[in-house]
This record gives sequence, structure tokens and C-alpha cells, in this order.
Amino acid sequence: MIGRLIGVDHGQKRIGLAISDALGLSARELAILQSRGEREDFAAILAIAARENAAGIVVGLPQNPNAPPGIMTQADIVRDWIARMRRVSHLPIVEVSEYLTSDEARGLARQLKRSPRQPIDDLAARVILQAYLDALSYGSATFPPSESSD
Repeated sequence: MIGRLIGVDHGQKRIGLAISDALGLSARELAILQSRGEREDFAAILAIAARENAAGIVVGLPQNPNAPPGIMTQADIVRDWIARMRRVSHLPIVEVSEYLTSDEARGLARQLKRSPRQPIDDLAARVILQAYLDALSYGSATFPPSESSD
């Protein structure tokens, strides 16, 4: 039993949030926050984490295997955001690949009969978090993460 984890799909306009069950087996969508600047975003995420009694935060890291070297990527932007969040959070923060999560989230939205115009950031966070929970159950991830994996 690891406790509840908050999943985060970081975006410049919106931040999708998901939450796991206390056993760390399944994730569900939680909320979509409109980004209001880092200070407010961090405060909102940490307040939700406190309210939900979360043991940690899992943030999706966009991967682009075709990105040319030396170019600032979305992954670099999110890594910088995570580094700043770590300065204000006492919770462990795990970075996980979010490669193709948007496609999975769109499929999930269709299953849930969401309007194609409705944001899917919370569903993307759910997919990110569920992938991490699955990795934990398969033994290919640990929680809390070791210092070297951050």
C-alpha cells in the first residue's frame, strides 16, 4: 500500500489532475485547473493533494524522440516546472513519460461519450497515473522514487 497519488498532465493553459485509490491500483480523473501562474497552480495542486491525503505526485513528461539536440523542448519546459514545484512541495514528485497519452485520453473520452470539444486534460492525467501504477505493480518502478531517478 503506497497511499494515494496525484497524477498531473501539465499544460500552459490547463492542468489535468487524476487521483489513485489508496492501494495504488487504479486511477480516476479528478479535475482540470485553468493555469493561473506557477504560484497559484502549485498552491492549488498542493491543496488538492493535502485534501486527498496524497503520498506523492506523478507528472507526465512529454517525450519527443525526434527533437533535435540543443533545442528547448516541451519536456525541458515541464522538467523546469517540476524542479520549481519540488522547491515548494514536501511530497515526492515522480516524472513519467506521457508518450501517446493524448491518443489514449481521446479514446477514453469517446468511451465516456464526452463531447469532442470538451477538454481531456484530466483523462490524460488519469492515463499518465495509471501507467505509473501499472509500472509499480509490475515492479518496473518504485515509490517513493530513489534520489537518482528524479
